[in-house]
Amino acid sequence: MEKDSEFPETVDRTLALLWRGSFGETQTRRGPKQRVSVDDVVRAGVEVADSEGLTAFSVRKVADRLGLGAMSVYTYVPGRSELIGLMIDQVTGEAGLEPHTGTFRADALRVARQVWDEIHAHPWLLTAETARPWIGPNSMARYEWQLSAIEGAGFTDLEMDRVITMLSGIAESSARASIGSQSARSESGMTDLEWWEINSPVLERFVSAEDYPIASRVGQAAGQEYNAVTDPEGAFAFALDRMIDGLELSLSLRQKPADD
Repeated sequence: MEKDSEFPETVDRTLALLWRGSFGETQTRRGPKQRVSVDDVVRAGVEVADSEGLTAFSVRKVADRLGLGAMSVYTYVPGRSELIGLMIDQVTGEAGLEPHTGTFRADALRVARQVWDEIHAHPWLLTAETARPWIGPNSMARYEWQLSAIEGAGFTDLEMDRVITMLSGIAESSARASIGSQSARSESGMTDLEWWEINSPVLERFVSAEDYPIASRVGQAAGQEYNAVTDPEGAFAFALDRMIDGLELSLSLRQKPADD
């Protein structure tokens, strides 16, 4: 493949760092012997992102955590975006890739749940740029594991990629709602139930069952069930089950013999 004439050194350096377990670590430029490792820099970056998010994330903060000068970090990684790419691959490898059960529904559920759990452990992943991700060993291992969960189910290769995209997408969108709900509770200092008890009397003055009969009925049922304004995890489970229902139905229809 022809190298990008504008960024060849940055691209080559980052890919080498992602696969450093195979190729070994190299410095960006000559200098004194390094005090820490690339792994140390990546771990420090994850710690900073976990505590402050990516909006406040900076190479200087990573350097401070390591007791280094800010410019010293650039002897380990090319820049901020490349460091974040290394961090993403690092956290992707945290979860164990357990053997699959061989049951399509159970294994598909596990694929989606792993994404949900990972985002809750590292909410900054929701704001990371992943349209053109750096492909590292952990992300490749997980993609292989995800695909093996649905291997042999009856999908084409292209469909297999799209099924994984669907499962991951619904987990990500549901996790975003869940983390948003958690942030609202944290910032307001009150639970959803406390918030509702304060605001519902005001709403009841303007929202009547006569004007909004369906919304009132459904809203009351949801509120009694959730004991909160929303139930992101319950919605995640429901949407995931319905998605898998549809996939199973699609597979069963294509396997059904055509009528003579």
